[in-house]
Amino acid sequence: MEKDWVKIYYTNQVFRAEIVRGMLEENGINVVLINRQDSTYLTALPGMAELFVHTSQEADARQLLAEINNGLA
Repeated sequence: MEKDWVKIYYTNQVFRAEIVRGMLEENGINVVLINRQDSTYLTALPGMAELFVHTSQEADARQLLAEINNGLA
């Protein structure tokens, strides 16, 4: 990952990462999803799907994530 990018979300369920990525992108946040799962070992050694944003958008992204979490609670 390039300098000045920060991980803001991770999960072992890729579909959840895709949903969060879509929500962030709809709100103007540039997001990179890195899927660290290896389909060969999916059941034995599940990896993580990680979302990264540039540090200049980190505060906005974390605010959106907090709003989503509060709405789902």
